[in-house]
Amino acid sequence: MAVDYAVIIVYLAGMLAMGWWGMRRAKSKSEFLVAGRRLGPWMYSGTMAAIVLGGASTIGGVGLGYQYGLSGAWMVFTIGLGLLALSIFFSARIARLKVYTVSEMLDLRYGGRAGLISGVVMWAYTLMLAVTSTIAYATIFDVLFDLNRTVAIILGGAIVVAYSTLGGMWSITLTDMVQFVVKTIGVLLLLLPIAVIKAGGFSEMKAKLPTEYFDPLGIGGETIFTYVLIYTFGMLIGQDIWQRVFTARTDRTARWGGTVAGTYCLVYAIAGAVIGTAAKVMYPKLPSADAAFATIVKDELPVGVRGLVLAAALAAVMSTSSGALIACATVANNDIWSRLRGAVTRSGGEEHDEVKGNRAFILIMGVAVIAIAIALNNVVEALTVAYNLLVGGLLVPILGGLLWRRGTAAGALAAVAVGGLAVIGLMASYGILANEPVYYGLLASLAVYVIVSLATKPTDAAVLATWRERLAGRGAEAEAPDSDPVTV
Repeated sequence: MAVDYAVIIVYLAGMLAMGWWGMRRAKSKSEFLVAGRRLGPWMYSGTMAAIVLGGASTIGGVGLGYQYGLSGAWMVFTIGLGLLALSIFFSARIARLKVYTVSEMLDLRYGGRAGLISGVVMWAYTLMLAVTSTIAYATIFDVLFDLNRTVAIILGGAIVVAYSTLGGMWSITLTDMVQFVVKTIGVLLLLLPIAVIKAGGFSEMKAKLPTEYFDPLGIGGETIFTYVLIYTFGMLIGQDIWQRVFTARTDRTARWGGTVAGTYCLVYAIAGAVIGTAAKVMYPKLPSADAAFATIVKDELPVGVRGLVLAAALAAVMSTSSGALIACATVANNDIWSRLRGAVTRSGGEEHDEVKGNRAFILIMGVAVIAIAIALNNVVEALTVAYNLLVGGLLVPILGGLLWRRGTAAGALAAVAVGGLAVIGLMASYGILANEPVYYGLLASLAVYVIVSLATKPTDAAVLATWRERLAGRGAEAEAPDSDPVTV
């Protein structure tokens, strides 16, 4: 394992080095939070693919393939569909708004009264997303070094917190590009063909497994529908995803770069399901489906390659974890803390050090994420709570604001409150993992949004005029770049 250890250590050292380099670039709020809004199409595509394809998509995707066969691809496939929908239909308009958070978009659209409550919901979602990603370090470091769970979480979490705190979005962008390359090589180019060959090829896999393992809908129509509601729609409105859209240099970059990333996700989904199916042939009686990835890597891959593939799994977890962490800190600082202290103020003629403030919030949120991850055991339940709150509480007011002129601030606030509370109540009644909470919570949010919006005074014409100007790419305060544009 010495060679494998060396590969991992070099990879982790490289992540920290990029954090240090990113610190030298992040001199303004724009540079720190959204990489100066200057990423070109290839860098944008790589970082967007990296953040949406995390540990759940890699380890969990292979596990679903082990359990259900090729239809196990649906979870990651719906993530790709959501990213494609966001990129094709909404990303250009989102990028032109020149905001930093989803709540700022809601304030702009509804006249400054929807931000705080939506910020609290979004903060809860990004916090749980960061926590679930951080928990996944325990699985990977256990395979690598046989580490205690708590030590593994602290080690992995500390590295992500360090490079994220140092350089903000610049550090995360650079590390995500490396992680994207490592994942592509490790999972698509190495693990996928090796797994299929070790299983005897597709003909042998078909001969040894039940026919339902090769049924595209074998996982069940209701499960697929739930995945669409949670993950496809979740991709449309998550702060972690929007914050990447804000990094695009132009709205064209956001549209086409995101389309490439979404297509990559579809390929990654199928690859994970095939690897899991191959693992079922080789190891038909594993104690847990989620153990399929680690088992096939540990037992079937040669020295060096094993280290690279484990680095790919680590890359998948780190990219999602760092993206969720900076999103959580951005929302906590800009949408909650700034509002609670009476908005950002300046006194004595001295400008508030916004980079320093955001850096402090990343550090604080990072420590909190590590502590919660150590205390929490059930990853699936935490992630389900996060996505149910996000979709049930925020999907309707966000898409309503983008698509329906008649939507009002009162309607948006009612939709957030009713949808969020309905989801929480229904999870308590039906169970956290049940499908009904997100179904009924979303319907309640939609009904309240339409009824209250139609029953209240339309949004002020001046607010809508400002909104249309921003959507058209006009009226936003110009942000002078601190350095030459990055067009890669």
